[in-house]
Amino acid sequence: MARRQSDYLAALLAGDPAETDAGAPPAPPAPERTRGSTLLNRETALARVTSGEVRQVTQLLLDPARVRVWPGNARSYRHLTEEGCRELIDSIIAEGGQKVPAVVRRVDGDPAHDFEVIAGTRRHWSISWLRAHSYPEMQFVAQIANLDDEAAFRLADLENRARKDVSDLERARNYAEALKTHYGNHLTRMAERLKVSKGWLSKMVKVAQIPDAVIAAFSSPADVQLKPAYTLAQALDDKTAAKAIQGAARELAREQGARRDRDAAPYPAADVLRRLLNAPNDPADSAPPFTWATPHGRPGLSVQSSNRQGVTIRLHAGSGAGTDELVDALRQALAHLEAQGRGLKR
Repeated sequence: MARRQSDYLAALLAGDPAETDAGAPPAPPAPERTRGSTLLNRETALARVTSGEVRQVTQLLLDPARVRVWPGNARSYRHLTEEGCRELIDSIIAEGGQKVPAVVRRVDGDPAHDFEVIAGTRRHWSISWLRAHSYPEMQFVAQIANLDDEAAFRLADLENRARKDVSDLERARNYAEALKTHYGNHLTRMAERLKVSKGWLSKMVKVAQIPDAVIAAFSSPADVQLKPAYTLAQALDDKTAAKAIQGAARELAREQGARRDRDAAPYPAADVLRRLLNAPNDPADSAPPFTWATPHGRPGLSVQSSNRQGVTIRLHAGSGAGTDELVDALRQALAHLEAQGRGLKR
């Protein structure tokens, strides 16, 4: 007889060897480099629960407006978009509804909500979007699990590990918060519960410490990948280096914003990282304090220096910029220097 749903979920979350295929010996703990195959087995197990192969005890059709998203999930709900969920939305429409149920738990003391999503945030967003866009009959399909916060965190983490749209930074910050909230800052215990290596988890928690002001230098938080970001996080441990990196990050963030305003391509993550890591090695006045580039990425105007004697401006030949563009760039340069307290003395 199939186990009850709650028993199966509990065993899945605990990594119970008994939940593997019948007759198969328990697999030894996998090293971190083989985490993908371990994840595949766990994802397959979760898929068995949601597909109905394992008997479901409670499955509900819910109004998504009465279901909130558990804040302990790594995925940023506010960053979900129609474009990012388009494939899932189309699949739900083609199949006449949501076929793979989400996992929810009941909530108390919230008059606006009856449940919260533990696993299935994108499904919740997509059903909500469809109800607001010509499919008011769509309902959110979910199954109930009785989970405490730590078990809920592990289930949400299990689902998110293979999701490309959950960035390393989102997961890193989710892990750092969970380390304090669920594991009393005991890294070894958390690694054992998640079945990941302590070294890998330590790097994730370290990346979570990168300040938002430095993250703003990248065109998107999704550009922040674990390996290079860990190097950046280590560099920020040096107070002198951190000051230079933060200064470079502010300049990069301003330049990225200017490029977005001109519909120009953002700086690639590798270039951003290079400039941030090189910032502590550059003399204070060696790098121009301001550079304006054309939509084609060619420098058109740069501030070479700014001191008590005045401001030195360079107009770059061959940039293709017109007079009006250069005049506007000069205004931007002067405004930038003024904001830094390095403007022309009057």
